[in-house]
Amino acid sequence: MHDVLQLDITGLPQAWVSVEHAATLVATDAVVWSAGERPLAVLRGGFNATTGRQSVLAVPAIVALRGASRLNLFDITPVYGKAKVIKRDRCTCAYCGVVLDARVLTIDHIAPASRGGPLSWMNTVAACRVCNSLKADRTPDEARMPLLFAPFVPSRFEDFILKGRHIRADVHDWLAARLPRGSRLS
Repeated sequence: MHDVLQLDITGLPQAWVSVEHAATLVATDAVVWSAGERPLAVLRGGFNATTGRQSVLAVPAIVALRGASRLNLFDITPVYGKAKVIKRDRCTCAYCGVVLDARVLTIDHIAPASRGGPLSWMNTVAACRVCNSLKADRTPDEARMPLLFAPFVPSRFEDFILKGRHIRADVHDWLAARLPRGSRLS
């Protein structure tokens, strides 16, 4: 099952929420506007004793909530995650350029961790096991293995694409339309 993309009133992504949570937001009239080609889910309830009609609640794929966001999420660096680094790098080894299944790729520290290199967006890249072993405990210059592309910290919209496990095509398109120019995720 897909999650619902929750936005603030201005359209900035806030969170991925469950269908059940989104249904509560719709039912309590907290949703100001919604988007998506079709409802993500249609929930059916009980029958009205007077009319005999069943209650039906359509849950949109994207919901924008009333009120202003408490945080400016553009000021917050996205949470680092190894799986997100591999997705960010499009399942491509940063040293040899081979595209592999995400499950067989590793994360390589550009500046080795043993020398104080941090586990961060700007110091890690996806690498195949062969290249990671060849580079070993050296910098790319020392190993004579230049990076084929530079690491980057994802934007807010890129981060929501990276952390969404099962993103419906229309929601992905909505997020992709807001990616920064030149994004490798577009």
